Amino acid sequence: MSAVEDTATSAAAAQQEIERVFALQREHRWKAKNSDAAHRKAMLTRLKESVIAHADDARDALYADLGKPPEEPMMAEVMTVLGDIEEALAHLDEWMAPVDLDPTPGRLISEGSKARIQYEGRGVVLLFGPWNFPYQLVLAPLVPIIAAGNTAIVKPNEMAPATSALLAKIIGETFEEHEVAVFEGGVDLANALLELPIDHVFFTGSPKVATTVMQAAATHLASVTLELGGKCPAIIDETTDLEAAAGQVAFGKHYNSGQICLSPDHVWVKQELRDAFVEHYLEWIQRNLYTADGELNRGATAKMVDGRNLARVKAYVDDAITRGATVAGPAAVHADEERIEPTVLLDVPLDADVMRDEIFGPVLPVLTFNDVDDIASYLQSGGKPLAMYIFSDDETFVRTLLERTSSGGVTVNGWALHHSEPKLPFGGIGTSGSGRYHGHHGFKELSHERSVVVQPAIWPPY
Repeated sequence: MSAVEDTATSAAAAQQEIERVFALQREHRWKAKNSDAAHRKAMLTRLKESVIAHADDARDALYADLGKPPEEPMMAEVMTVLGDIEEALAHLDEWMAPVDLDPTPGRLISEGSKARIQYEGRGVVLLFGPWNFPYQLVLAPLVPIIAAGNTAIVKPNEMAPATSALLAKIIGETFEEHEVAVFEGGVDLANALLELPIDHVFFTGSPKVATTVMQAAATHLASVTLELGGKCPAIIDETTDLEAAAGQVAFGKHYNSGQICLSPDHVWVKQELRDAFVEHYLEWIQRNLYTADGELNRGATAKMVDGRNLARVKAYVDDAITRGATVAGPAAVHADEERIEPTVLLDVPLDADVMRDEIFGPVLPVLTFNDVDDIASYLQSGGKPLAMYIFSDDETFVRTLLERTSSGGVTVNGWALHHSEPKLPFGGIGTSGSGRYHGHHGFKELSHERSVVVQPAIWPPY
């Protein structure tokens, strides 16, 4: 058999396996839809036990894929998933309870009628994981998928192979394949999965790929949840604690080496405060990311995921310099380790590539403003980011920015705190995504709110 024939045979076998599992889940979705809270909580408890049992494996896999510091996965990925499971276990009974409503007087509904909203699963959910948080952003969405009474076909991201293999092991040990199943592979596999007449797609990734996902979902009129990103701005005025603000921005920018959709993409700071801000920012970096010998501490932050993304971010810096920007900070590139040292760009033209694309790396453009109108006009001209960070003690300044801009969420005087509060809905708007999850919001996102009216039998004449 030739290599071409062998590849074709392998692809056909993979397609057959996909269709087999999909058929199982499509049949089982009716049982999942009608499952009670006890059954769903038992599934979530099994997942919790598996996450705990494989916690050290998660740390090792994330270090292998992204060079994440050993303590980071335990705090940011494993504990986040466990927290989401505990939230669902504590509240699932009340989330699932039908909502009884009083019918509106004067409408066609007769006296004595009853109205209610009842929650049921959407059906078979196709879940795509990203590469930047390849563990958390598969298992965290899986929690509301299960809680709402769905089945799930999961595709971890192939750019994080060690984590993908671990997720396949965890899910395989925890669930029957008619409940939750995993398929590992690349773009060809993703395209094959998107051809299925799925009920709902949950995708975390880039806006560019999201357009492909939406087009495929539209073929079957499937609903979608899109968790994307955007150029999240940080805006700093003269009323805030500048050193504290610089530390918050630096932490957010270098968390996972800036490879996070909530990273502060760029900063706007009052003109007269720029140099002081940069000084505080670089001091934070030296104190937290470098050794006493002045070397970048490889154990303090993650690496770039691969050489392609390293080259992409380096190209942003080179383009900005060509256009007249200047560099503050180390700005060194270690191609052999896929690392870029923390870099600050000053005097960046707004038409530079680094100001057009989401950076997703440890490079921070610092721009200046004199009036809130300058910022509002710029932000209104671009896409709506996933997050906005406002550092100010001036309530009027904060309110003006909220009124004149739009974003998925906002944290004032901090970084990404709106993401960590489970009572708040998390998600984007427009180019940064659609749909909401976390806590009760995730349960409702992955549920169909079914309207039901029950009235006494009535016969004409009325």
